[in-house]
Amino acid sequence: MERSSSYPRWVPLLLGFIINAAVGMTTYSWSLFIKPLNAEFGWSRTEIALAFSLCCFCFGAMSFLAGKLSDRFGPVKVVVAGGLLLGTGFGLTGFVQSKLGLYLTYGVLAGSGAGLIYLPPVALAPKWWPDRRALATGVIVFGLGLGSFIMGPLAASIMQNPALGWRFVFRYCGIAMGAMSVLAGLGLRVPPAGWKPAGWAPAAQQAQGRGTRDYTHQESIRTPQFWLLYLSYFCCAFAGLLVIGHIAGYAQDNGMTAWQAAGAVSALAIANAATRVCSGAFVDAIGIRRYFLTLSVIQIVALLGMLPAGTSHSLLWVVAAVIGWNYGAVFTLFPVYTVQFFGPAAQGSNYGLLFSAWGIAGFFGPLAGGWLKDLSGTYTIPFYTATAVAVLAALAIVLCRAPAPKADA
Repeated sequence: MERSSSYPRWVPLLLGFIINAAVGMTTYSWSLFIKPLNAEFGWSRTEIALAFSLCCFCFGAMSFLAGKLSDRFGPVKVVVAGGLLLGTGFGLTGFVQSKLGLYLTYGVLAGSGAGLIYLPPVALAPKWWPDRRALATGVIVFGLGLGSFIMGPLAASIMQNPALGWRFVFRYCGIAMGAMSVLAGLGLRVPPAGWKPAGWAPAAQQAQGRGTRDYTHQESIRTPQFWLLYLSYFCCAFAGLLVIGHIAGYAQDNGMTAWQAAGAVSALAIANAATRVCSGAFVDAIGIRRYFLTLSVIQIVALLGMLPAGTSHSLLWVVAAVIGWNYGAVFTLFPVYTVQFFGPAAQGSNYGLLFSAWGIAGFFGPLAGGWLKDLSGTYTIPFYTATAVAVLAALAIVLCRAPAPKADA
């Protein structure tokens, strides 16, 4: 791959932002389709939730592969291939006539494509911005939240038009998302070997827990800290995605209109987007550990507030925004945790594997929410389950300390 020192380092932030916006459009507005799919096909919440669960699982699984491929071949080929897969899968979802078709197009194809395009720009950002890693990562993943914010009202507007409907959303948004990803991916570049920002002294910016050399991927995964981060990531994602996968359905079950339900999705999405940038500044100000644990306490309270919030759409929007803020922050915090603990050399492989925790949680979280809802008839047990899992996420971080420095051989 061509590497040029004249390449402006803000460009991968902008392109990564666009790529992640396509990812956000794929995933976080899913709950808006629960009612239309149930009305047309009569499928249960569990059956519909399985499509979202498969999407999240394939997303996480392919992110690990994307990290390794990006480390080896560079980000352009990986993102372009993923963008084509994402656009094809999402677009074909608009033609499905069966559960199997839904699971294959949205769950497997679109989910795999999203996984391929998400990780490379996230892993690339700290290489161009070693002096502002948290902020750079936050700008990239800000696109995830903004994409879901755009998709929520857009999908609601289209589906309220009898001449269009939910199939139109998938067909034409799929084309747009694929084009966004491919065109943005073609512009990504890796910094030249030994490159650093003008005036930046690496020794002065050495991250907590770093030694005189970076951990290799194999060394990283042999540490207990890596797996405590993995457990915490899984739990944060499980709790957040259980809510995201069902919040619109929960709102409509409580008598809210499609627009009021979409308002909850958008409120969550706005906060989900804003926190990804703002959290970088908070980390710089108070430290990643203190900030993470503060958010965990707030998230636990907010999850407990989901049930009383079902009586008022305005209250639900507030609670959704708080949950979105806390959930979205993990996409900034965990890449930073990974690079602080183990260094940037194997960041693609390390964070790619860590992100598979999100994929596993994405499979079980929404599916568990749908199954428990079908079993009990209400969302009481699902939301209490999400709260308990959020407590476990905080406990894992309490136990997690930076690994010992690695000395040069």
